[in-house]
Amino acid sequence: MTSADFQTLLPEILLSGYAMAALLVAVYSTKDKLAPTLVWATAGLFVALALYIGVGGSGERTVFNGLFTDDPFARFAKVTILLSAAAVLVMSQEYMSRRDLLRFEYPVLVTLAVVGMMVMVSAADLITLYMGLELQSLSLYVVAAMRRDSAKSSEAGLKYFVLGALSSGLLLYGASLTYGYAGTTQFAGILSTVQDGVPLGLLLGLVFMLAGLAFKVSAAPFHMWTPDVYEGSPTPVTAFFATAPKVAAMALIARLVQDAFGGVQDQWGQVLAALAVVSMFLGSVAAIGQRDIKRLMAYSSIAHMGYALIGLAVGTAYGVQATLIYMAIYVTMNVGTFAFILSMERDGRPVSDIAGLNQFAKKEPLKALAMLVLLFSLAGVPPMVGFFGKFYVLKAAVDAGMVWLAVAGAVASVIGAFYYLRIVFYMYFGAEQEPVDSRMAPVQLVMLMGVAAMMILGLVNLFGLEPIAAAAAEALVR
Repeated sequence: MTSADFQTLLPEILLSGYAMAALLVAVYSTKDKLAPTLVWATAGLFVALALYIGVGGSGERTVFNGLFTDDPFARFAKVTILLSAAAVLVMSQEYMSRRDLLRFEYPVLVTLAVVGMMVMVSAADLITLYMGLELQSLSLYVVAAMRRDSAKSSEAGLKYFVLGALSSGLLLYGASLTYGYAGTTQFAGILSTVQDGVPLGLLLGLVFMLAGLAFKVSAAPFHMWTPDVYEGSPTPVTAFFATAPKVAAMALIARLVQDAFGGVQDQWGQVLAALAVVSMFLGSVAAIGQRDIKRLMAYSSIAHMGYALIGLAVGTAYGVQATLIYMAIYVTMNVGTFAFILSMERDGRPVSDIAGLNQFAKKEPLKALAMLVLLFSLAGVPPMVGFFGKFYVLKAAVDAGMVWLAVAGAVASVIGAFYYLRIVFYMYFGAEQEPVDSRMAPVQLVMLMGVAAMMILGLVNLFGLEPIAAAAAEALVR
């Protein structure tokens, strides 16, 4: 390993070393008593590395003989992943401690998952892609089943593992087909191969790989694991599933189609457009009948991944920029929303039935107002920041001549607004009953109020997100 290789991989090396050291220290000391300290230490390390990557990184480097790349696109995704993971960790610590769920393995597994995500977004080779993806996936399978005394949590972990293994098989089969026809696993080599035309076998390989990755972002029709895993996992784990892994998988899809198959957008663009349409409508329609807020957020996630895929389907730099902006806004909204969901309880027990929010605004007007802002933003109601996320991806489709895709996105957004606005209706005009308690740790309250404020204040210039996302997209789409 050269010094350039080491410097480029420094964040991943530090996190890997930290995870192994934390595991050893915890096992040979106080074990679970060390867990709260590990949570805060891990979150602090995530924030520090996000600052290091965001401020210190520049230019574009490919190391390890073309296996790993560091460019503005990867850095944008890594900063988003690290900050969202840190936010979920700190707001989940009090919740898990109070319910005796906090184990020292939790922050360690989250750290290993984040390492996998960071490798994914920097992958420049099919082997690196698979290594990062599996490191993330294996860690997530375990945290989904962390609540060992719960049949639902065990079921969630098992379903995620079995279906995840199927998706990995699809991905590997596609990668083997691609290698067989291209003669290389490196994205640059595959790109030079497709310039002279795409053999049917190579196209099939791409389709299989996209199917495997669609599972990771919960895109329909590969979404079947999402509602059950979201519902069965401990709520902080569900919050994690809804944020950082989605950014990593979406960035990996962008990296694969642009770096390896950038010359044949007309081929893969159709596949991504179909996934986008099916995801938007299935997520929007299926959520209408949900009464459990975690299952509702699962279908919401499916729909939102459909909107994000619109930006990738058009195949332009502006489309990738729109997707990056959308994902950054999406994870921010989810952090705030899950900060509220974590606080829902009655008689000290978690509550997830949305009917429990009836008349909540009378008891907690400020929290209800913050939740209203977040729900409006998730629905894409102007002038909340969530509206601008959807505006960017729909504009990218129109600019690329895919007006039909933009119209489908707008229609699905109108349908999806129903289940967000129904929660608002319950909070302000629901049937008279005693609403759920909302016991919030200070950090959860800060997250809820802070994110709600961002959804309003960010409409001025999206906190400078546009030029950073534009630079990241231009580095990817050449």
